[in-house]
Amino acid sequence: MQIRRAHERGHANHGWLDSFHTFSFADYYDPVFMGFRSLRVINEDRVQPGQGFGTHPHRDMEIVTYVLEGALEHRDSMGNGSIIRPGEVQRMCAGTGITHSEFNASASELVHFLQIWIVPNRVGYTPSYEQKAFDIDGSSGTWTLLASSDGRGGSVTVHQDVSLFVGKLGAAQSLEYVTPADRHLFVHVARGSVQATNATLEAGDALSDSGGGTVRLQADEAAEILLFDLA
Repeated sequence: MQIRRAHERGHANHGWLDSFHTFSFADYYDPVFMGFRSLRVINEDRVQPGQGFGTHPHRDMEIVTYVLEGALEHRDSMGNGSIIRPGEVQRMCAGTGITHSEFNASASELVHFLQIWIVPNRVGYTPSYEQKAFDIDGSSGTWTLLASSDGRGGSVTVHQDVSLFVGKLGAAQSLEYVTPADRHLFVHVARGSVQATNATLEAGDALSDSGGGTVRLQADEAAEILLFDLA
């Protein structure tokens, strides 16, 4: 089991954007942290009111956006225009090529979100888009499936053998997850503090593990956790 501390991540503060990179991204490069299995990017971004990312291209990547606070406005070359809020998940298959923009939809409040990139199981997919709302607050103490390879349980669909869950915990609540021996686990603490296998994980910390087994996460305070089960 490997623990990745929040303060060890790459960091770029551009004024309008304050961004932390779990894996190598843009000007941050660490050959030890190029990704984990098909998980390529976890960027924790805070964008100032009225600011954002202008139109830019992507291809051959599954892009999942998870908003923690505020509202993120999205537009893309497929004709989609939407606002993503907490409790909603957006998934784009960039496939053969798309362009999109992302802006803070508020003139007064910060937007805080996670952008996740997953390498697809092949190149050349037709670009596609999904956005779905989940009852995450109403499912405290359980795992909620957000994304999967087959869209089961109402999750968004990604073109890769991965299942992405979120768990919200109140203080002293706990969750367990059993990973099969041929699977790989990555946990990212989005908010709060949890105990995991004799280690304390704070917001922005992550752990990875291979070879199967059970991980138990107990909250010291209210917490929100993303868990990836990967091939």
